[in-house]
Amino acid sequence: MTQVTVRAPAKINLHLGVGGLRPDGKHALATVYQAVGLYDDVTVVEADSWAVGLTEPVDGVPLGEDNIAVRAGRALTAHHGLDRAARITIAKGIPVMGGMAGGSADAAATLLALDRLWDLQTSDDDLLRIAGTLGSDVPFALLGGTALGTGHGEVVTPVPDASSVWWVVVLSDEGLSTPAVYAHFDELSPDVPAEPPVPDALVEALGTGYTDEIGDLLANDLWPAARDLRPDLVDVEVQLRSMAPDGVLLSGSGPTLLVLHEDVEEARTTVAELTALGMRCTLAPGPVAGAHVVTYA
Repeated sequence: MTQVTVRAPAKINLHLGVGGLRPDGKHALATVYQAVGLYDDVTVVEADSWAVGLTEPVDGVPLGEDNIAVRAGRALTAHHGLDRAARITIAKGIPVMGGMAGGSADAAATLLALDRLWDLQTSDDDLLRIAGTLGSDVPFALLGGTALGTGHGEVVTPVPDASSVWWVVVLSDEGLSTPAVYAHFDELSPDVPAEPPVPDALVEALGTGYTDEIGDLLANDLWPAARDLRPDLVDVEVQLRSMAPDGVLLSGSGPTLLVLHEDVEEARTTVAELTALGMRCTLAPGPVAGAHVVTYA
């Protein structure tokens, strides 16, 4: 093989419980991830030195050594004791700085693509362990589906999910910094417990697949901080709730907002109504598979 392309999905947090700031500078999380059908495609080819590029220009994506996809490649070669490099080309379909873990998807896709390109036969456990060193959401991007995330989000355990839903993804023209949202959360919530509770009721509801019950249990501890930093999101949220969907949710640290529907035609109607109001939005099914190979060459 001379090149491999891997597709990795966006993630949302059906529940995002955040604990207090730990001495290591991270927060304990109890979250329920779901992979949804917005994707980045990552293509790798062997090269003399590490490089990353985009198929189309996108603001906010670093193209140097600090890109998480390059860090993923270096972590994989270090694990195997290899002196090899690759050029990584990313086709972005996941919103940048939208709270949907596009960078984490790129890292997961890079790990899998390079493993296949070089026939490294890295075990699943080792891939997940390497992914966990790169960021909280990277292991889940490999796994996909629906999963419980603990630790600082990197410890992922699949959960039964009988639901099949459609998310209206309401995009924002301006990103929102994840570190800034967490820092403001710390200011607003200085006395939160060190370990947030696992959302057992939501996990049980996912097992039944009842969308209205799932919608009632959607939660995100970062929402107050995001509202403070981006007051414009409050008006959008009010508009979305007025449409009586099955649920409304802030995606991760924001600013993307999500509208839950069980029926795809109702979701399409919501998209049409929001578009008529001048909002940018798209549809995404959930749950979907994690990172997977789409082409060999």
